[in-house]
Amino acid sequence: MRYGARNRITARVKSVTKGDVMALVKFEVTVPVEMASVLTVESAEHLGLEVGDEVRLVVKAIHVLPVKE
Repeated sequence: MRYGARNRITARVKSVTKGDVMALVKFEVTVPVEMASVLTVESAEHLGLEVGDEVRLVVKAIHVLPVKE
């Protein structure tokens, strides 16, 4: 299957809840992942980011595309 999304995270289907038209599928991430963010130096300095700091990553995305191969 061909798809345009480049970021891929391996996951396991945790639950499937079906409605009349839509289905809610929840996933459990099954492998360690590394994520990255590009931000201005000013923003990084404002946040005071240092190696080892614990932060929460908020992912702003429109779609999560499950691909079963």
